[in-house]
Amino acid sequence: MAKRLKLVAEELARLGLTAVYPREWRRSIVLEGEADSWQQYIDAGYAAAGKGYKGVVNDVRVRGLEAPREYLPPVQGGALEGISYDAVIIGGGVIGCAVARELSRWDLRVALLEKEDDVAKQTSSRNNGMIHPGLAAPTGSKKLIYNIRGNRMYTQAAAELGFDFDRCGSVVMLEKSLYQLALPIVRVKALQKGVDGLDILSRRQVAQREPNATSLQHGGISLPSTGVVAPYKVVVAYAENAVENGAAVHLNTAVLGFEMEQGRIVGVRTNQGLIHAGAVINAAGVWADKIAGYADDRFFTIHGRKGTIAIIDKALGPTQKGVLALPRLGVKTHTKGGGLNPTGEGNLLMGPTAIEVPQREDWSTTAEELEFIISRHLGLNRQLRPRDIITYFAGVRACTFDEDFIIEPSEHVPNLVHAAGIQSPGLASAPAIAQDVAAMAVEILKTTREVKPNPAFNPKRRLAPELAKLSLEERGEAIKKNPAYGQIVCRCETISAGEIIDAIHSPVPAASLDAVKRRVRAGMGRCQGGFCTPALLEILARETGKAPSEITKGRPGSQLLVGETKTPQGEGSGHERS
Repeated sequence: MAKRLKLVAEELARLGLTAVYPREWRRSIVLEGEADSWQQYIDAGYAAAGKGYKGVVNDVRVRGLEAPREYLPPVQGGALEGISYDAVIIGGGVIGCAVARELSRWDLRVALLEKEDDVAKQTSSRNNGMIHPGLAAPTGSKKLIYNIRGNRMYTQAAAELGFDFDRCGSVVMLEKSLYQLALPIVRVKALQKGVDGLDILSRRQVAQREPNATSLQHGGISLPSTGVVAPYKVVVAYAENAVENGAAVHLNTAVLGFEMEQGRIVGVRTNQGLIHAGAVINAAGVWADKIAGYADDRFFTIHGRKGTIAIIDKALGPTQKGVLALPRLGVKTHTKGGGLNPTGEGNLLMGPTAIEVPQREDWSTTAEELEFIISRHLGLNRQLRPRDIITYFAGVRACTFDEDFIIEPSEHVPNLVHAAGIQSPGLASAPAIAQDVAAMAVEILKTTREVKPNPAFNPKRRLAPELAKLSLEERGEAIKKNPAYGQIVCRCETISAGEIIDAIHSPVPAASLDAVKRRVRAGMGRCQGGFCTPALLEILARETGKAPSEITKGRPGSQLLVGETKTPQGEGSGHERS
């Protein structure tokens, strides 16, 4: 038995996992057998990590537990049957959309496939939008390399793509004065990692910078390179600019397998037909290991880690300038701990939690999770009260057991590139990851054809008016040109009918209530859509040519209406329908 395989076996035995059996496959370690609980499954995966293998494949079955379920859109015929693309990207999150935009710099036929009804439906919209400075990323990891590069790239990306980016900075506070002794070491490590800017703050300096910060703090660290974005708007911006530069985005398109010839992917099987592909990029988030398996290259396993985040009313936004955190030191965990961070729109976000879950699309929330967030983070800002929370939501991170990004061409499939295991700080790292993944795909394509730059590439995204950002004079001019900008539909966020119509007819059209919300924030205010939803339904129906009962909240089948209760006057009896 190989030395490292023996180490894994000994660790499993130490944990009492006697029904779990390790074996080597290529350069990875595969775990098989049975476990009594999901926690044992997780423990087994981490027992095999860090032993020198390329990856950990965890095929352990948990007794009595249902296998992870994946939403798949219905089969929609052969709309894409036989279409050929030079590059096919699987996954419409921030990585996939950023890669599509990078590839559109080249004279290539590029397609992005997303199984949901819109981009940014899963992890890429279900996070706190923080652009991390890189301090928490382990030395020597891909997380660190891409975090530092990506953070620096956000200033230019925001300017080109027109999304809001606030480099508000963060303060990591200390819960004990004793921890101040370690701050000089932290400064040295930050310099070694390449973190841009770090100041050590006394207790008084923290209070001066953040007057409402908890009185329990004992000084801390200032990280001025920390920023915040609306993550869903970043994804939409990347996707729209990719389409403007010639890429295609196919929604409701699920990948069901690959056609292989001599170890190479020649076709991507989808619910809309077989697509021919020159290069394939696996950016499938929580299902990236499944996509890798279609090509017989599953050298890693993704396991879901759920995080719940609470949204604080905009009225409390001015009470805090930057991100606040108070980590519990000495506690071994696979999360940075969360905190309180502002948003570009004026809300504060609180969280997230970090809970290992067997279902990778488990976005449920519980009262217990909210109570934990409140007890752990609400007190970081002394002005906040539980009543200030307007809603909360959850997302699932795509974690590998090695806890690092997988950014590389496949070792066994010559035209496949993996961008997998992208958890935090994945959003911060996205611009840099996309740059490298696109370069890998271009190198693959250059082996079979000439690849030239796209002479028409325009990095600037076309922007529609945002009334909230305009002066009264500018609003007046916009309304003169288009009276729809004068009809306010969402009062909480001051969103006009014109902005909603622009979103519906954008390069990546918003065809559902949630898609409109992700683009213009209609329904994100204090009333959470209670006032504007009927008007949104009416506008969506009119602009898409559908009946109101056909308009969905999100996925197919999520209609809010089942039909009319009365027929129009003069048609039929006028009696209520069943």
